[in-house]
Amino acid sequence: QVQLVESGGGLVQAGGSLRLSCAVSGRTFSNNAMAWFRQAPGKEREFVAAVRWSGGSPAYADSVKGRFTISRDNAKNRVYLQMNSLKPEDTAVYYCAARTNVIIVVTPRSYDYWGQGTQVTVSP
Repeated sequence: QVQLVESGGGLVQAGGSLRLSCAVSGRTFSNNAMAWFRQAPGKEREFVAAVRWSGGSPAYADSVKGRFTISRDNAKNRVYLQMNSLKPEDTAVYYCAARTNVIIVVTPRSYDYWGQGTQVTVSP
């Protein structure tokens, strides 16, 4: 089993920044993919960004390219999401997810493990 715990959410004004952290524990895989998703009220869960533990180019949703950066710290077993130039439409619960496969995909059902989520609220 893999346990994921998110932290770092909060309330921020438009244009501000937040850094989300995902602590990974339990059984981990050197070749799996880690991702961030988000879900706003009344909307489906959507892909935000993903990275492989083994490295390589990360992937981003078009809506966050140039503003968000995903990174990982293998020594600390953590994945981060640096969010800059936040907009009100970024308001959502943000989830960390892991899949037991190195291929990055954007569909939530392809991920095997999920955290409990952390709320990000961006005020106008």
